[in-house]
Amino acid sequence: MSKNVLILTGDAVEALEVFYPYYRCLEENINCTIASPVKKKLQTVIHDFLPEMETYTEKWGYLLESHASVDEINPADFDGLIIPGGRAPEYIRLNTKVQEIAAHFLKENKPLGVICHGQLVLTTVREYIKGRELTAYSACRPEIEAAGATYVEKMLHVDRNIVSGHAWPDLPGFMKEFFKLLFAKETANV
Repeated sequence: MSKNVLILTGDAVEALEVFYPYYRCLEENINCTIASPVKKKLQTVIHDFLPEMETYTEKWGYLLESHASVDEINPADFDGLIIPGGRAPEYIRLNTKVQEIAAHFLKENKPLGVICHGQLVLTTVREYIKGRELTAYSACRPEIEAAGATYVEKMLHVDRNIVSGHAWPDLPGFMKEFFKLLFAKETANV
């Protein structure tokens, strides 16, 4: 049976953090829908580090078509959710439908992958992450802790149904762990 994965994002999503999971899902014959607050062509960004700067730089990346607006999404139709980072989570988290979608995956204990700044979306549904363990880009630590979760100083962490990653270099392990959760019931029945 084919799985359905939702990627929830918007403009200024980190390019690697949206393209890598999207193409990995397609590679595994997983139906993958990219949803954003408005169905449109999204502007991705590329974050990198330069030795002369104390923070990351941002350059424009490829354009990426979203398949649906979040208002068209019924989260019950999806087996897993991925929330990439970049700056997109800063503004998509203000959308009440985005909050409802994130809450659904936490309430239903469905596989949820969040990486880099994606965890900022989860801070808006804090009642579902209170007491949970997450990693994220280190600048997100105050928001994670203020939401009642425990920040874990690791590049990759799995807490029950949540796979959290620090940043794009962690994508191979992040997707490996996400797929383990996504196919856990099928693997257990073999």
